[in-house]
Amino acid sequence: MKLTQLLKNLEYTFVNEADADIRDIVYDSRKAAPGTAFVCLKGYTSDGHKFAKSAVEKGASALVISDDLDFDVPENVAVVKVDNTRYALALMSTELFGNPANELKTVAITGTKGKTTTTAMIAEIFEHAGIKTGTIGTLGIVYGGSTYKTDNTTPESYEIQKAMRDMINAGCGAMVIEASSIGLKHHRLAGTTFDVGVFTNFGDDHIGGVEHKDMEEYLYCKSLLFRQVKNAAANCDDPKYIDITKDFKGKVHTFGFSEDAELRAKNDRLLSDDGFIGVHFETEGAKELSLDVGVPGIFNVYNALAAISAVSFFDIPDAAIVEGLRVAHVKGRVEPVKVPGNYSLLIDYAHNAMSMENVLTTLRQYEPHRLITMFGAGGNRPKVRRFEMGETSGRLSDLSVITEDNSRFEDVMDIIEDIKTGLHKTDGKYVVVPNRKEAIRYCMKNAEDGDIIVLAGKGHEDYQEIKGVKYHMDERELIAEIIEEEKL
Repeated sequence: MKLTQLLKNLEYTFVNEADADIRDIVYDSRKAAPGTAFVCLKGYTSDGHKFAKSAVEKGASALVISDDLDFDVPENVAVVKVDNTRYALALMSTELFGNPANELKTVAITGTKGKTTTTAMIAEIFEHAGIKTGTIGTLGIVYGGSTYKTDNTTPESYEIQKAMRDMINAGCGAMVIEASSIGLKHHRLAGTTFDVGVFTNFGDDHIGGVEHKDMEEYLYCKSLLFRQVKNAAANCDDPKYIDITKDFKGKVHTFGFSEDAELRAKNDRLLSDDGFIGVHFETEGAKELSLDVGVPGIFNVYNALAAISAVSFFDIPDAAIVEGLRVAHVKGRVEPVKVPGNYSLLIDYAHNAMSMENVLTTLRQYEPHRLITMFGAGGNRPKVRRFEMGETSGRLSDLSVITEDNSRFEDVMDIIEDIKTGLHKTDGKYVVVPNRKEAIRYCMKNAEDGDIIVLAGKGHEDYQEIKGVKYHMDERELIAEIIEEEKL
């Protein structure tokens, strides 16, 4: 593809004009090669302009810059100057991969909380409607049963465009993405017009450091999404929805509990039955549905409403919504695992006191026969985390089962002793089972009717790190092995 074709939607000037054929775009100089355009991105700690010479030495056919270079570029290397190289990368990547969003149903979700869960819910609804769906977000790029790790919730624009093209090639008809404020701030979503934009809620987060200087900037960056969507849905119970969606040119479809919402929730209640833990609610207004959502916590009614609102812009049967929401879950986030017996077994990523407090407090609301928490703590990390986790579990759990996590270069028993220090500040009962599989076995063999058991700490991770080596370990596989071994 000619360089000028990649640049067709940008304002630019040639510093070195050369008729370059470009087969790929890179922003890491180590990946530069003949036929590549190297885009000089400015990061928090580095500046791609400093690596432009290295990219040329590796054979890059073109450079895209925003600042002047401090070396003489060979005449056969094109040099293009733009105002913002991140914005340029987004529009060039869109062209390189053939505007893939035009071939997919696309939904982008922004908000302080709920993006990951809402993404999973929408994807599950699409799948139940017979539409293969890919997602991009906290868990990485996910489609076709595979997960590809990313560095950020909203990855770089090149990765997004490539992922959409790969999804299409894999047979996907839809894509759902978490649109973080940082991703929007850095133009990672530029160049794409989404079919639907969704706003979940707004709160105090990501302020200071290298993220947002204040709440005003944080809100503004989230609002940028609604300049590039065809349809919009927003939680009208959050008063910030007006500011977030102010730049949307059409009608904003609203959801919530308030009478002003077009899609309203009512008769919400916690639901726990035969291992199923979630919430029940009904909707009125734009849709009349009766729903059981398989994710614990009343707050997930809002996430389900967001998902229903998003898919309502497409021709999706109500049955797909009902069934999709019943089974939707986020891998490693209070993820239910089907087991024999009348108890509930959940896998969760909670690996510090705050996240453990949130999960256990939510599950306490279900009034289980017993709340049992199995957990360990990471090695080569501050010991205070272990004390705090022990104290939190001792206070909120009926029984704590202490075991290993990623011990790294520490002895597991030393870590367990630190956890016990926190437990001893409470009256909480506990047992110690150092081997994680055996700890899971202990929980399952001693489960009683109505128990809720949480396997905390690993979540979506499928490895265990010991002495610098990552060994494969997926708790779902361990549970299946235990069921087979014990003939449960």
